[in-house]
Amino acid sequence: MLVSQILKDKGDLVFTISPSETVEAVAALLFSRRVGAMIVVDQDGSVVGIVSERDIVRAVAAEGASALVRTISHYMTAEVHIAEIDETVDALLGRMTDRRVRHLPVLLKGRLVGIVSIGDLVKHKISEVTAEAEGLRAYIVSG
Repeated sequence: MLVSQILKDKGDLVFTISPSETVEAVAALLFSRRVGAMIVVDQDGSVVGIVSERDIVRAVAAEGASALVRTISHYMTAEVHIAEIDETVDALLGRMTDRRVRHLPVLLKGRLVGIVSIGDLVKHKISEVTAEAEGLRAYIVSG
């Protein structure tokens, strides 16, 4: 299965923020939007980072409440691992496991078109394996 199919099923909504947003504002947005990560984009819409709940927890653990008034650019991950629209679930699962990331922005010709989480990929992988098992079971039963 390709990333394009996952985005077709789940939608292409991506929450983005500016690198100048405060940690407190980003935490509030993550909470209110019920997401685990947001993509940080510059004024041109180019991806310049990603910030997750983990980044915020680390910031507060390291600096205390004073971290909340600093900009997210201090804590975001600037080296963003990305996914292309035509990549497979297996390729992305491998990349996410190797690099220990849970979210990948999806780009098409350098433009942000979606985001996938490890949960999205696992869900589709389970569906794929279940369908394959049912197909084999039906084949065996039919003789």
